Amino acid sequence: MSAINPVGWFEIPVLDMHRACAFYAAVLGAEFEMMEMGPSLMAMFSYDHAAPGCAGALVKDPDCQPSTTGTLVYFVADDVNQPLAKVVAAGGSLVMEKTPIGEHGFIGSFIDTEGNKVAVHSMQ
Repeated sequence: MSAINPVGWFEIPVLDMHRACAFYAAVLGAEFEMMEMGPSLMAMFSYDHAAPGCAGALVKDPDCQPSTTGTLVYFVADDVNQPLAKVVAAGGSLVMEKTPIGEHGFIGSFIDTEGNKVAVHSMQ
C-alpha cells in the first residue's frame, strides 16, 4: 500500500435507514446525503475531501448485516464523553465508557440502533 492513511471509505450496515440516520444525527450530530446505488440505499456522512480522514455511509442492502464482531469503525470526537453521553437516549447501548489509551488519547464504544458495535476516539 502506498497511502499514508489507507482507509478511503467505510460502510455501516443498517436495517432501518430512518432509525439509523436519526441515531447518528443525535449521537454525532451527523448530516447525510441520501443516494441509491443499485439495490443499496446509502446515507453518506457529510465530508470534506480536502480534510484528513475518510468518508463513509450507512448502507441498507440485502447482502449487508449489522454486527458486533466485525470491523470496528472509530469516529473522531473532541471528547469521547460527548457522543457517549447521547447513546442511550438515542436508542443505543454503551459498551465501553471513556477509556485512556496512553499517548494516543481516549476511546469508548457503543452498539447502535441497528446492532453494530461502533467506537469513538479523542485526544482529550
